[in-house]
Order: sequence, then structure tokens, then C-alpha cells
Amino acid sequence: MNLKQFGYNSFFEAYFNEYASEGQIPGRIAIHNLSNYTIYTELGELTGEVSGKLRFEVENDTAEVKGFPVVGDWVIIRSNASEKKAIIDKTLPRKNKFSRKEAGAVTREQVVAANIDIVFIVSALNQDFNLRRIERYLMTAMDNEIQPVIILSKSDLTNELNEKIEQVKDVAGAVPVHAICAKNKIGLEQLDQYFANNNTVAVLGSSGVGKSTLINVLAGEEKFFVQEISDFSNKGKHTTTHREMILLPNGGLIIDTPGMRELQIWEGGEGVAETFDDLEELALQCKFSDCLHKNEPGCAIQLAIKNGEVDESRLKSYLKLKKEVKYIESKQNVKTAIDNKKKWKQIHKSMKDFKKNNKGGKWD
Repeated sequence: MNLKQFGYNSFFEAYFNEYASEGQIPGRIAIHNLSNYTIYTELGELTGEVSGKLRFEVENDTAEVKGFPVVGDWVIIRSNASEKKAIIDKTLPRKNKFSRKEAGAVTREQVVAANIDIVFIVSALNQDFNLRRIERYLMTAMDNEIQPVIILSKSDLTNELNEKIEQVKDVAGAVPVHAICAKNKIGLEQLDQYFANNNTVAVLGSSGVGKSTLINVLAGEEKFFVQEISDFSNKGKHTTTHREMILLPNGGLIIDTPGMRELQIWEGGEGVAETFDDLEELALQCKFSDCLHKNEPGCAIQLAIKNGEVDESRLKSYLKLKKEVKYIESKQNVKTAIDNKKKWKQIHKSMKDFKKNNKGGKWD
């Protein structure tokens, strides 16, 4: 199998040549299920697991790439081709990653997928249509330096297609916007361009927006089961419970992800500025540099809202996301301080134990 069809290029080849030992080969993570992985390699698909050394490094936070391998990662493996098995020794440095805050109270990063060229932000045009959610996804994609493309699915379920497309374009700026109906195979030809040159496309969106239906059509077969839309809620039930990367018959790869009703941001400072560049530009015209864009005199954003140039809900979304970014950054700083304190406590304890057990000895 030709590794280039899986996105292997000079970037990953250089790192592989630097880190690999004799007998090791490169592979790309296609599926991650609990402790097992499906890996695309030049020998075909192999089932793998991480080595004891890599597990130790990850659990002790000494691995060069933090965390265990995720879908889209390129890894260095030792293969047993006859049994279709492999041991993962190392994760190669990533070109990029798509991260979010792990669900729950713990402040911890969850890497959704890695080494992505383009991200399809899928939003349904039915009752679940939500501009504020699109802004959140846009911000996260831009902060991770991944090219976003907005896919408006289920175009057959709205009588306001043109109006909704214009609403999305107002918040998307220069980001491409495509309306499709995967079920009836309408508008899919617009998407072919994004898979050129063996590009990897990640598909993101909340549950029921039609991600699995889209992937099934692009793959030419039913890779994922999709339940029918509920008559009551007008929403489909997304059954994907894991991340998976699929090689498409016409070239390129696509990564499906579980539905995310609420994307909890992990970073976002630069992403907010790029997603809301219109508001950032207006803010420079405010009378006061520390304007909160609420009731301050001379606020250029409030004036634009009054003149009908900016929707007030967009300002609320902007301020909310800026507040979230500030909060998560403060939590990360606290966590870093705690981790460093624990690290130095362990170092001091080790030094004391060494001196106690080696009187007159030297600390190397």
C-alpha cells in the first residue's frame, strides 16, 4: 500500500527518519477503540497497541507528544505482518491537532484528531440551525490553524435556504459555505476539491446534523449506521461512538467524530480574533481602549448595532467566548502551577532519600 494515499509526506518522513530504528516502519492511526488501534501501513491494516515504554512515558508526561496516539497520528511501529499486529513505539510530532476541553469539571485537554488539512463544520438547516454554535466551531478550528469549511446539511428541510446561507456568510467571513443534501446527493460535487492531494478532512458538528450520512455517501458504502429523523424533534440520532478515519475511493481521507452538542473550548485567543475580525476592527474605533462594549460612551460596536450593521446576538457570542477563553487560560495556569509544585516536591523528596541512603555520596 502506498503511504502517500494516507497523507504521508516529507514533513512526517523527516521525523520518521530522525526517530526510527532498524526494523520499524511508519503507520497512521485510523481507529482508536479503548486500548486497541487500527493502523494504516504499507503492509496493509494492522491491529496495534502501545508499547510498555510509550505507556510509561505518556502516563509520566515525558513523551514528546503528549497523550496516547489519536486518530490521524503518524506513529512508529514494529510489525508482525503474518499476524496483522503491531506495537506502537512512538507518536511522531503533529502538524496540528483539533482539541477541546474534556467534558466534566477536570481541566484537561482532549485531542479529537491530529494532522488535519481541512475541517468540515457541519450544521443542519432544520430546527437545529444555530449560528452561535457555528461561531464556536470556527473559533476552535482557526485557533488550531486548520482551514474550516462550513457545510450546511439537510437543505431539503428548510424553506429559507437562501436566507440561512446569507446569515452564515455574515458570520463566516471568507470561509467557504456549501449547502448540501447528502441523502439526495445534492451539492456533493462542491466538496471534491477539498480531498485533492490526499488531504485529510475532519467532520465536526453536533449530534444529528448528518455527518455519518455525508460520510457514507462520500465513501460509497454504509460505513456508519444512521437512524431515521424523529418526527417530533426533526433531529437524527448520531450513533458514532468513536473516532475513525476512512480512505475514500476517489482519494483523500475523512475523519468522523462523535457528535458534540457543546464544544468546550481548550484554547481560543487567536481564534476569537479571527472569527470575530469585524468586531475586533470596530473595537479599535471605540473611544476608550478598555471599552467593554456595553454602556460605555463612544462604543463603536454599540453604534454599529444601533445602525443595524451588527446583530446584537453576535456581540453577546463574542463576549461570551472571550470570557470562556480567559477562564480556561486561568484554569490552565493554575493547573500548571500545581503540577510544577508536585514535580518539585517529588524532586526534593528524591534528593532527601538519596542523601539519607547514600551518606557522603554525590548527587549526579
